[in-house]
Amino acid sequence: MNGSTRRAVLATGAGAALAGAAAGLTYAARPASADGDAAAPVVDDGVVPFRGERQAGITTAAQDRLHLVALDVVTDDADALRDLLTRWTRAAERMTFGAEAAPGGVVGGGPWNVPQDTGEALDLAPGHLTVTIGYGPSLFDDRFGLADRRPEALRELPAFLGDDLDPARSGGDIVIQACSDDPQVAVHAVRNLVRMGFGVISVRWSQLGFGRTSSTSQAQATPRNMFGFKDGTANIKSEDVEALDQHVWVAPKDVPGAAAWMAGGSYLVARRIRMHIEIWDRTPLMEQEQIVGRDKKVGAPLGKHGEFDELDFEMRGTDGEPRIPVVAHVRLAHHSTLNGVRILRRGYNFTDGSDGQGHLDAGLFFLAFMRDAHRQFVPMQRALAKSDVMNEYIEHTGSAVFACPPGLGPDDDWGSQLFG
Repeated sequence: MNGSTRRAVLATGAGAALAGAAAGLTYAARPASADGDAAAPVVDDGVVPFRGERQAGITTAAQDRLHLVALDVVTDDADALRDLLTRWTRAAERMTFGAEAAPGGVVGGGPWNVPQDTGEALDLAPGHLTVTIGYGPSLFDDRFGLADRRPEALRELPAFLGDDLDPARSGGDIVIQACSDDPQVAVHAVRNLVRMGFGVISVRWSQLGFGRTSSTSQAQATPRNMFGFKDGTANIKSEDVEALDQHVWVAPKDVPGAAAWMAGGSYLVARRIRMHIEIWDRTPLMEQEQIVGRDKKVGAPLGKHGEFDELDFEMRGTDGEPRIPVVAHVRLAHHSTLNGVRILRRGYNFTDGSDGQGHLDAGLFFLAFMRDAHRQFVPMQRALAKSDVMNEYIEHTGSAVFACPPGLGPDDDWGSQLFG
């Protein structure tokens, strides 16, 4: 996408105020061909389209870094919330193209005005930045006239065995997920959207993530989690359109009436999972592999040789016991033991310093998108909470569920989408 095209998209998608938004950006282009044809633009310039049938940041090839923030709405003024969502749309779209949050936002307002962009990403490429929005069950109370627009599936998750949830790390009226290959770009996006919401929203909790723990495209290698094992081998991939339609995207029949705005969207479950890595690091390799159900080096199911070999739960070792233990994580989480339930995982590793007792506060920030959290995540987590031996090494300390609407058309914004 060349500079003029990018400017046109910004101007068309977010109103005349965005005309010329990408001025100052530079783009690489392929050299002109030998016969004199005009140079063709590079296909991947680090920009992920903001608008489309689906929100970016769900099936988009998972980026390296995450900044996610959950927000509470602190006003009862529905018009103020709607206006903020509209302004957020314009700013988010600009930032995904590598532009400032507002035209001339860093210094263009002059020395006597507050900058409309904080500036730390001014010279940085977007790094495939995506900004994804979602709404929690608590937003659909009687404050904003949205009660009848709440999808039936948007309900708080039940308590699970072993949960040690911190209310300060759970819930929220709105979530913003910013992902990029550059951590500063992701932080900049969240920082500027929060800044714009002063007096309307406040930060409830946030989470930084590094090192994706799932692949969302067949072109990506499977990453590793903080336990050193490959994570998300069996994840749904963006190329599997049939699986996405069945397990990830909300169908029109799922959201009748006033909740129809959610058709084509997806539900996000966020769980902060503290890993007790010091205890894990003292556990013998054989025990680690039996707990997970895969070998640590290649990621192959126990008894097999390749990472993507089919799991064989009937295979037995020389001692007559199942090669993959009955309480292994991969067995309990496999769709064959959960009546076909699958989800699209998109989590990240995290390290949040020390717990004050000489241990790292580190683990997995679990993010997953699905068609119905109560029919997919809830039965999966109940099975894991009941029998997964890995529970001896982890604890869930934060939890939230959000409804992430579908993508936006050329003239749409988040405000009109939510309020109708």
